Amino acid sequence: MTQPVRQPVLTRLVPRTLEEEKIQIISQHFSSIMQTLGLDIQEECIRQTPARVATMYVKEIFSGLDPARKPVMTLFPNTNGYNEMLVEREITFFSCCEHHFVPFFGKAHVAYFPREHIVGLSKLNRLVQYLAKKPQVQERLTVEIGSAMEQELKTADVAVVMEAQHLCIASRGVKDCSSLTRTSYFGGKFNEREIRNEFLKQLPGG
Repeated sequence: MTQPVRQPVLTRLVPRTLEEEKIQIISQHFSSIMQTLGLDIQEECIRQTPARVATMYVKEIFSGLDPARKPVMTLFPNTNGYNEMLVEREITFFSCCEHHFVPFFGKAHVAYFPREHIVGLSKLNRLVQYLAKKPQVQERLTVEIGSAMEQELKTADVAVVMEAQHLCIASRGVKDCSSLTRTSYFGGKFNEREIRNEFLKQLPGG
């Protein structure tokens, strides 16, 4: 039976005590923000809100700031010599605009041409979602995903297309609820027009 090529297991860089310390500090600051806005944080319905927000920030929304949470990419030898394009479409992701700290979210579509290794498909989803979980701009996130795929999959032949709705556009400012932002990253073979078009035709809407 073919054994997967396993990457070194990362040691947890943020101990639980440090996570708890971060949650406590953020909770205190968020409590001050709420009071500055004129909220009575002694009201029963919002008394625990600062702690809930802090826990959400550290353990969920911004968990991509912890390098130890990066998923381990399990590679398998490409024993069958598969050399065609592999496409993973419509990976759901949620991120946060670093300019206003409001969400942007949407779908990522990734592809690569295997060389000596193939990867467990769920790992592509996990990689996208991990990198998205920090204050970001969509342009940088797209490049980070493409660069990480090249490094982890040991091939330059990768492609990333991301489509997202930004609440900093929908809920404030211009207040446009219908626009989508698309960004892309193409490496290796995907810089050839024919191959790039083949990939794009496989995306929703063609």
